[in-house]
Amino acid sequence: MSIVHAAPTWFRNALAHPVDERQVIVSGIPIHYRAWGREGRPGIVFVHGGAAHSRWWDHIAPQFADERRVVALDLSGHGDSGHAEYYSHEDWANQVLDVARDAGIAGGLVLVGHSMGALVSLRTALSFGEQLIGAVCVDGAVRDVAVEEMIARRQHALRRPRLYPTREAAIARFHPIPEVGRAHRYIVDHLAETSIRAAEGGWTWKFDPRLFGQSSLTPDQLFTPPCQIALIRAQYGLPTVETFDLMHRLLGSSLPIIEIADSGHHVMLDQPLPLVAVLRSVFASWGWEKPRTDPHDRERSR
Repeated sequence: MSIVHAAPTWFRNALAHPVDERQVIVSGIPIHYRAWGREGRPGIVFVHGGAAHSRWWDHIAPQFADERRVVALDLSGHGDSGHAEYYSHEDWANQVLDVARDAGIAGGLVLVGHSMGALVSLRTALSFGEQLIGAVCVDGAVRDVAVEEMIARRQHALRRPRLYPTREAAIARFHPIPEVGRAHRYIVDHLAETSIRAAEGGWTWKFDPRLFGQSSLTPDQLFTPPCQIALIRAQYGLPTVETFDLMHRLLGSSLPIIEIADSGHHVMLDQPLPLVAVLRSVFASWGWEKPRTDPHDRERSR
């Protein structure tokens, strides 16, 4: 049975929302992204975690598309974007901003990043904060070794992705890492179908194994950036409360740390609608109010 029949109405509607598939070249690397909503409006860029890709936001990003220009990109080495010899948060930050410009975001930009993507969003805020309204960091934390690197050391499959003989075999083996049993099955099914690619001799995952072991963001690099910062923590996430407290102090966030209850590290899989509600509350607290919906947008979405 197709996931569109097994999933709830809100999820099916999100996946059915009109979306633009585009590509922009950044420092010689093709960067793929998906965009919803009308160009020329303030917008949001959603940034995925390590070994993930833009499709992790398929059910979240469209929730904001009636009032914003919303984008989810594949960072280099991920999804349908090109690979590089070396990966850094600085290069990924440049990709985030170039994608925002290419997608037609104008009049205000907010970043929402998860896990490694939270660190990329922070790097962007620290280096280019004057170009942002703010950055929201979802269960990502600075440390000497990135969260995804710690996972990779325990899960060698990330460093040496297996080759599966058929598409069906690859889909059957997909599961988020770490897996804590809270993810909605219909979301995981959707990710399984969008996380694989054909390779010589079979099917494998859509990420470059050389991602891991690259540069990270450490506490001594943090300071109060010239934009707003919000920290969202999963109740059963990977970063510790102490690490979040340290980040909160060093970044000078005006908001308290927000915890999403009954969620593991992958908040968008475990508690997607509470995450949307929290993001809307954060935006409102920054004075980034929900703009009026263009009636023409409503007509186009029918």
